[in-house]
Amino acid sequence: QVQLVESGGGLVQAGGSLRLSCAASGSIVKINTMGWHRQAPGKQRELVGEITSGGGTNYADSVKGRITISRDKNTVYLQMNSLNPEDTAVYYCKVNCNVHSRSLVGLIDAWGQGTQVTVSS
Repeated sequence: QVQLVESGGGLVQAGGSLRLSCAASGSIVKINTMGWHRQAPGKQRELVGEITSGGGTNYADSVKGRITISRDKNTVYLQMNSLNPEDTAVYYCKVNCNVHSRSLVGLIDAWGQGTQVTVSS
């Protein structure tokens, strides 16, 4: 019912920058919170940042001051600066939205397929 297409991951040197994007489409009535999570090898998935429909933002302490999340209609962006090797992970887009389709009506969390970010030292 909801498709999320992520892009922008890759390999970058420490101190560099990357910008991730995630475009949502499908049987969406209303998008609420959009955000990014990440999962490093051997670790649990964790919140990186999120943005509400009203533009309010919330960031993990580990990325504050280095990462900015923004949104434009059905797309959410993650601008990452001053990257360090500890930022290496698979980054997942998450969208909380109201959907209406033949098979599903209601509030769901949709996840993207993930995009790899690797920061070399």
